[in-house]
Amino acid sequence: MDLLNIEHLTAGIEDRELLHGVSLTVGSGETHVLMGPNGAGKSTLGFAVMGSPEYTVTGGTIRFAGEDITRESPDKRAKRGMFLSFQNPVEIPGLSLSDFIRNALEQVTGQRMKLWDFKKQLKAAMDVLQMDAAYADRDLNAGFSGGEKKKAEILQLLMLKPKLAILDETDSGLDVDAVKTVSAGIAAYREGCGGSLLIITHNSKILDALHVDRTHIIADGRIVKEGGAELIAEINRSGFDAYTGKGAV
Repeated sequence: MDLLNIEHLTAGIEDRELLHGVSLTVGSGETHVLMGPNGAGKSTLGFAVMGSPEYTVTGGTIRFAGEDITRESPDKRAKRGMFLSFQNPVEIPGLSLSDFIRNALEQVTGQRMKLWDFKKQLKAAMDVLQMDAAYADRDLNAGFSGGEKKKAEILQLLMLKPKLAILDETDSGLDVDAVKTVSAGIAAYREGCGGSLLIITHNSKILDALHVDRTHIIADGRIVKEGGAELIAEINRSGFDAYTGKGAV
């Protein structure tokens, strides 16, 4: 069954169109990878799917679990079970990581969560990511290193258990050990709740622990090639030039 269905999507910022008729489908329980050169439209697609007010959809449709969500607000999409991790997570002084996640859980589920149960689940998720328990009481991302911010994003993923997670360059700026830890967290999400993944990445190392169902290459705001996991190896060997007009296909 299709969970996310994007058809002929055009979107941009102000009068600049950045996506030109993008179509992409993610099935329930599937892991998809979106790759492409810098400026290709990868992050734009992620933000457009989540309904970011910065981006205006000018054509096409976005359907989630069979419902048209093209014009829905981001909070409604989150309540449906959609999640977007940010390439550059923001700092929020005065709000602890623990309180942020608990509030997000209650907003998404519409239910109060017992503090003991929440703390137990939070500790288990932090253990997966090898995070010091003290981080739960620190202000959200304030003073966090790049790797700590990315772990905090994956911690939210593990706690919220969305039906679809869009991970935007989660591996950006991470060293080898941090990539392995974040990869383990993503794998735990897949094994724990069977949600779908759309991973936007330049680095295939984060995919080592995952079974990839489908790979999409985007260039100049268009999907230019699709295939299975073997397409990742092809990109690692040859780069993106063959898909951007800079080399022979």
